[in-house]
Amino acid sequence: MVATHQSLAQLGSPVSRRRAPELEADYNRNPSLGYEPTDEVGFIRCLGHGYPTPLARWHCHDEYELHLITATSGKVFVGDWIGPFEPGQLILCGPRLPHNWISLDVPEEGVDKRDLVIQFRHEPLEQACQSIPEFAEVLPLLERARHGIEFFGLSAQAEAHWHAVKTSRGLKRLAAFCEFMTDLSRCTDYRLLSNVQMRGVENDAELDQINTIVNRITENPSHSQTAAEVAAELAMSESRFSRFFRRATGNTYTDFVNRVRINRACQLLMSSDRYVTNICYDVGFNNVANFNRRFLELKGMTPSEFRKQAESRFGGAPTQVAA
Repeated sequence: MVATHQSLAQLGSPVSRRRAPELEADYNRNPSLGYEPTDEVGFIRCLGHGYPTPLARWHCHDEYELHLITATSGKVFVGDWIGPFEPGQLILCGPRLPHNWISLDVPEEGVDKRDLVIQFRHEPLEQACQSIPEFAEVLPLLERARHGIEFFGLSAQAEAHWHAVKTSRGLKRLAAFCEFMTDLSRCTDYRLLSNVQMRGVENDAELDQINTIVNRITENPSHSQTAAEVAAELAMSESRFSRFFRRATGNTYTDFVNRVRINRACQLLMSSDRYVTNICYDVGFNNVANFNRRFLELKGMTPSEFRKQAESRFGGAPTQVAA
């Protein structure tokens, strides 16, 4: 993971404090990272990248970003939402909505292609709507995207659309993009992800700090540091760190850790026959009642009920369901 073992205090040094949009602009100008040259395309830009890459980090930018995952699985973060991802996942993130995909099953040599991405800006579409009524069909989709949208059942179509956009230029690219947006606008099988419309953090140093904290929690949720320990490493008071972390992620530090742990518990409930009590301790809770309470709050059901539903939906035959 990028900068996982780097000192959080070092990441916050004044030398590295640049605004996050400046960093994204640097990436956008770097064709070696897979971006199309700005002078060759209009407001619609395609990107395909593997993993690991400096592009895979907690970040936000002014463009909409449509992600189709084609390889690996792991955890995805969109605003204050945390969940699993696997090949075929399709998510549209709105402007300034922080996001990141962390792959947890990457081979030692990495993967060449993990994300197929389309970026586009809001202003050209908004201006087009004023004189071309047909474009107004996309406006409700763009409004929903401010929370992040996960689409279901569109992965094959999405990949075909992406390649159609990628391989075309000019008016033909615009037509391919509009066809893609039409399918997304008319899709009824989707869910909104982030509960809050976040604005992200303001500079590269803060992005690096948040990225490092998120990676640490994700890599080893059962041994996460306390908020006080992270605050001390950042040379912040605990109250200042709490405000900083919530502004960046939409969660308190404790809630964020709990979300990652519950997500890991869901994976274990679906993929193993371990007792619920054992899973509770495996993911870092030291109190079964608290684990059950947090699970119910986040998933709307108990761990045992989740396992039964997962077994019914996905198959498999876990046998030890005692809580």
